Amino acid sequence: MPEAEEPQLYAPRQSIFPRSVKGRFRRLKWGLLALAYGVYFLLPWLRWHRESGPDQAVLFDLVGRKFYLFDLVVYPQDIFWLAGLLMIFAYLLFFVTGIAGRVFCGYFCFQTLWTDVFIFMERLIQGERPARIRLSKQPWNLAKIVKVGLTHLLWLLVAFATGLTFVLYWGNAPDLVVEFFTGKAPFAAYATAAFLTATTYVMAGIAREQVCTYMCPYARFQSAMFDRDTLIVSYDEARGEGKKGRAKLGRDLKTEEQREAAGVGDCIDCGYCVQVCPTGIDIRNGLQIQCISCALCVDACDTIMDSLGWERGLVAYSSQREEEGGEKARLLRPKVLGYAAVLVVAVSLLAWSVGHQAPFDLTVSQVRQPIFTLLSDGRIENAYEVKVNNKTNHSLGLAFSLEGLPGGELDMGRFRHVVLRSGQRLRLSARIKARPKVFDGKTHPVTIVATPDPGAKLPPLKHETVFYVPAS
Repeated sequence: MPEAEEPQLYAPRQSIFPRSVKGRFRRLKWGLLALAYGVYFLLPWLRWHRESGPDQAVLFDLVGRKFYLFDLVVYPQDIFWLAGLLMIFAYLLFFVTGIAGRVFCGYFCFQTLWTDVFIFMERLIQGERPARIRLSKQPWNLAKIVKVGLTHLLWLLVAFATGLTFVLYWGNAPDLVVEFFTGKAPFAAYATAAFLTATTYVMAGIAREQVCTYMCPYARFQSAMFDRDTLIVSYDEARGEGKKGRAKLGRDLKTEEQREAAGVGDCIDCGYCVQVCPTGIDIRNGLQIQCISCALCVDACDTIMDSLGWERGLVAYSSQREEEGGEKARLLRPKVLGYAAVLVVAVSLLAWSVGHQAPFDLTVSQVRQPIFTLLSDGRIENAYEVKVNNKTNHSLGLAFSLEGLPGGELDMGRFRHVVLRSGQRLRLSARIKARPKVFDGKTHPVTIVATPDPGAKLPPLKHETVFYVPAS
């Protein structure tokens, strides 16, 4: 008895050669791509005047432990802003997906944006889809080596520009780019640029749709956010297939009346919608996990319908509700409203927190080794570490005082009054002394107050801690 063949667990990749297309969605994608590239590549070079600190608009200063975002300076203790921002991005993704499916993938994802440019360069060197298919099938010769080599060279240049630009966000761009090309930049700059060059080249130039299909987790959990009212790119099967299916244009199938009489639909089976798809799917087979909702198939089908003088919309944004009963999708529904409510709350809280950022920080921590010291005059002494951070754009004078401890004395040596430069952090030693007879228990609350100089017109900051007294 012959042995049963083992099932094939891996299907070889079929190369995809997307065809160019014109239309409103393609123009929208080009516009968003130009905006995204303009922001990413030009932002490190944008200068921004500050009274103190670097003059780069966006700079992530790891050495100084500060992130500069235009007029906003983010310090390590403001890391919860990042958590709030990630939460906003997540719910914005849920909100948009609930309304319009995977439009993030089709229009805003870095993978899509960079792949679009890489395909454009490939088309620029190798020609339109038929020419690229012929080139891939022909044996290697000088012409093929030149075209393919030049394509990969352009890919590598764009990938390198991507990696280098990312590095420029972490240092002063004009200085760092000179140091980079003269061999004086830190090793981390070269390692980061090399890593991003390699990943951009592989992801956008070689892997392409494989990233969206197999590597991106969003394609897997998106279905949890879809419902009958979610807008998706879909094919109007009833109109396109008719009673006898789709049929190409023929002598007796050139007009809508002829096709209706023959029982065939409006789809002329030209394959244009498949040829323009960056992931190589046929939208006429229904919604598929590879579909990134770029709507280029809509532009392709509309182009054909326009050339025939027929109504657009054979391939269009639609919903399951509209396909099943002809009813319009309901955009305002409980799930979407819930996402919107969380978004409004999260954005409002983050905006309030940023707008009410304290001009300076004060933290006090008790030194617990030893937790107390018995002085020769009978008083008890506790030691503390005081940290202050000036977040303003000017120098700030601070005076320290004590509250809440009867008869207590705050000893900070000669640092009872300090002046901090803009952005300066200072760590001070403080000692609090008091007689134990004024306390009832082992600990007593005490507050250290930092009061700005009167000219600063800022409120004082207080930090409460405890004063430890040994048991009698």
